[in-house]
Amino acid sequence: MGVHTMNPRDGCRETSRICQLAPVIAVLTVKSSGNADQLASALVNGGLPVLEVTLRTPAAPHAIRAMTTVEGSVIGAGTVLTPADVRAAKDAGAVFGVSPGATERLLSAAEAEKFPIIPGSATASEAMRLLERGYTVQKFFPAEASGGATALKALAAPLPQIKFCPTGGINMDNVADYLSLENTMCVGGSWVAPDDLVSSGRWKQIEALARKAASLRN
Repeated sequence: MGVHTMNPRDGCRETSRICQLAPVIAVLTVKSSGNADQLASALVNGGLPVLEVTLRTPAAPHAIRAMTTVEGSVIGAGTVLTPADVRAAKDAGAVFGVSPGATERLLSAAEAEKFPIIPGSATASEAMRLLERGYTVQKFFPAEASGGATALKALAAPLPQIKFCPTGGINMDNVADYLSLENTMCVGGSWVAPDDLVSSGRWKQIEALARKAASLRN
C-alpha cells in the first residue's frame, strides 16, 4: 500500500460500521432526482439510514447529492464498476461504494481515492481473492441466483473471517433466511422503495415498508 492510499482493512472497518446501522440497505435506482430528498427522508424516518443509489441512471449523482442533505442519512453509490465511477460517486458526496464484482483497477482506484467499497463475490475463489487483498466485508451477488441463503451459509465454515451483504432477489419472503446467518451483516434490497410508490410520491407507504424492514433482526 502506498502512503497515500487507503488500506483495505481500514475501508472494511468503515463498511462494517455502515452495514451494522440497519438490517437492510435500501438499493435505489433513481430515475429523477427531483424527489430524491423526499425518498431519502421517508426511508431514514422509517429506520433505514443507509441508502445505496445505483449509478445506472443519469440522475444518480444528482440524487446522491440531494440525499446527503437529509439528516441521519448515510449515502452510498451502487454499481460502481470503474475508476471513473469511484470518482463520480465521491464527488457527488457518497461515503461508500458497492460493486457487483471486483477488478484490480476498481479496487486500486477505490484505495487511491480513500473510498470505502464493498466488492462483490459469488464463489469461494472470488471471496478468497478479495480476502487475500484485505477485504473482509463483501457483497454476495447475485444472492438468489447464486444459490441463495443455503450457498451463503456454506461459505461460512471455510471462510469465517468474511462477512457479507447479500443482494439480488431478496425480499420480505426470504430476507429472514439471510439475516439468520452468522456471516450476514445486512442485506441489500430494493423492495423497500418500489418504483410505483416512488413515482407517485407515496412517501408514507415507503416509510411503512422501511419500518417493517428496520424491525428485522440479525
